[in-house]
Amino acid sequence: MAEKSFQPNEIRNIAFLSHGGVGKTILSEAMLYSAGVINRMGSIEEGNTVSDYRPIEIERKSSVNISVMHFTHNDVKINIIDTPGYADFIGDVYSAIRVVEGVVILVSAQSGVEVGTQQAWSFKGNKPTILFVNRMDKENADFDKVIEELTDAFGTSIVPFALPIGSSENFTGVVDILSGKAYRYEQGGKGHGKEIEIPDDLAEKVEKIRTELIERAAESDESLMEKYFEQGELSSEEIAGGLASSVADGNIHPVFVGSAAKNMGIDILKNAIVNLIPSPERYGAVKGSSQVGGELSIERKPSVDEPFSALVFKLITEPHVGDLTFFRMYSGKISTGDDVQNSTQQSGERVGQVFLINGKNREEIPELLAGDIGVTVKLRITKTGDTLCSKKPSIVFPTIDFPKPLVSEAVNAKNKGEEDKIAQGLARLHDEDPTFFFEVDSELHQTLVYGQGELHLNFVVQKLKERFKVDVELKKPRIPFRETITKSSTKRYRHKKQTGGAGEFAEIEMSVEPVERGVGFEYVWDIFGGAISAGYQSSIEKGIKQSMKEGIIAGYPVIDVKAIVVDGKEHPVDSKDVAFQKCSREVFRQAFMDAGPIILEPILNLEVIVPEEFTGDVMGDISSRRGRIQGMEPVGKNLQKIAAKVPQAELYKYSTILRSMTQGRGWFTQEFSHYETIPREIAEKVIAESKREEE
Repeated sequence: MAEKSFQPNEIRNIAFLSHGGVGKTILSEAMLYSAGVINRMGSIEEGNTVSDYRPIEIERKSSVNISVMHFTHNDVKINIIDTPGYADFIGDVYSAIRVVEGVVILVSAQSGVEVGTQQAWSFKGNKPTILFVNRMDKENADFDKVIEELTDAFGTSIVPFALPIGSSENFTGVVDILSGKAYRYEQGGKGHGKEIEIPDDLAEKVEKIRTELIERAAESDESLMEKYFEQGELSSEEIAGGLASSVADGNIHPVFVGSAAKNMGIDILKNAIVNLIPSPERYGAVKGSSQVGGELSIERKPSVDEPFSALVFKLITEPHVGDLTFFRMYSGKISTGDDVQNSTQQSGERVGQVFLINGKNREEIPELLAGDIGVTVKLRITKTGDTLCSKKPSIVFPTIDFPKPLVSEAVNAKNKGEEDKIAQGLARLHDEDPTFFFEVDSELHQTLVYGQGELHLNFVVQKLKERFKVDVELKKPRIPFRETITKSSTKRYRHKKQTGGAGEFAEIEMSVEPVERGVGFEYVWDIFGGAISAGYQSSIEKGIKQSMKEGIIAGYPVIDVKAIVVDGKEHPVDSKDVAFQKCSREVFRQAFMDAGPIILEPILNLEVIVPEEFTGDVMGDISSRRGRIQGMEPVGKNLQKIAAKVPQAELYKYSTILRSMTQGRGWFTQEFSHYETIPREIAEKVIAESKREEE
């Protein structure tokens, strides 16, 4: 059926977030089924859901990419972005949150607040948020306990808007508190509840919460507060409007309840999305700049009458289709064949077909309006995070701020001569997924890839093989050690070369001294009386810097050293730049080796968030990695944040180790802190390994 075009006030854009395995994909399925988009609900086990349609998702039984779906409810179009729950694909969560006006966080009625729930809460920022307690039909489901955990973790803004009737196998229905109505659901039904009387054991609780909701609605606006105090009541429209304002402002986070798998309570949740999540029109104008990184001084209102503007939030390459470009419309409209500007790349693009999408199913449409989400194909240069807009006037939206990578591996080609193909493939994959990136490290002589976890990087390897026909293997990356000295030393060295033809002569006396960590390199010219001409000053410095770059004891760059040229000699004929360069390299090397040389290793700041019961194991493991615990503090209920300083060399594959230690419930961030002296026995191994590689 041909889709009608929806105006900005008739659209709701939401992202589904949760800890892995709580039911986002099945919730999408239930919504599409009850809206008549699909004829039957698929299941994760059978691998036939609309959202998880890629072979790798069917095989893994979990989402690894964004899926975009849509349906209509009460004449409002709801765009859903289903996001992966697995931490390795967290970049898609950032992309989704950026382009929606509201978020639905799913919470398990069995497990309550998990690490992924905390993550989802922190990622959502100030976006209006609804919580949905799912799996109420499962064993040990406990709604009251979940509400208690949510309130402990996120504060008093957590307010139930619905209550379950029964739990586990006795879960039969839901009470919609605001309407004061209860609904019973038939097994295997279309998800439309049949109205029943509110059970006696819930009546008092419903009335108490309803009174609280009316008070919260009154608090949203001074005139409502005045009326409520004077008359003691508000109209249902005033209550609904007040609560919608409170949700939009982040003062209330409503909690709904149900079972996605059994399609129970989903109709009440859909009503809530329509009534409580702001439309693009209500959410208001977005800001951009005239150039990349410029001041946000230009606005685009969510109106069809404004110039066209959109943000690209995802690129996915599908077999037999090519590159799908997912974009969020912010203003104006777009049609097939339009010439537009990629203002981020400062280049033109021609828009081919425009599609609406439900998982892998695409439907071509003539035009898409402000506030909506669409897909196009075969754009030439557009990448994730780019702005598309009308050529005049132009606008650039801030790009998506992705999380820093947590793991790195070195990439080795299995077949010689494929390095260029690998580089092209890696560059293309980075364009699609900016949470993955790579660099050719000239210091370590390795191509390094960086990602959110080992699974993330394994997918990169898989994509290189499938799409770019190159075989690579991942290896442990070398550690960027550094070399320095611990005391002062002075050496004198003469470089003399007389082998026929022009000779070479230079003599230098040089002192080296350690400087404070982080200072770098200091070069001092302390020659008096013209023992060496000032013209050779830069040649000597160049020679020292070459030695420092190549390393002296194990081939790693030298840092935090002062070199002082104190004396020397030159020859009127045989002294030249090259002679002083060679001489300075050798005298620096000799002085360095006599100055208590040591190897330094990079130390990282590590922050780990884990459930309380795992803190002992995690802290013990950090200590076994030569880490120093800096402190521990509670984060919400039952979670602890452990801060530590740990050598980079000890954190290889840490994401996998942490997951297995915490049953997948721990997560971490890391960043460079400083360099520190490596223990002697480890230094000896590093030196020995370096010599073996040299040989």
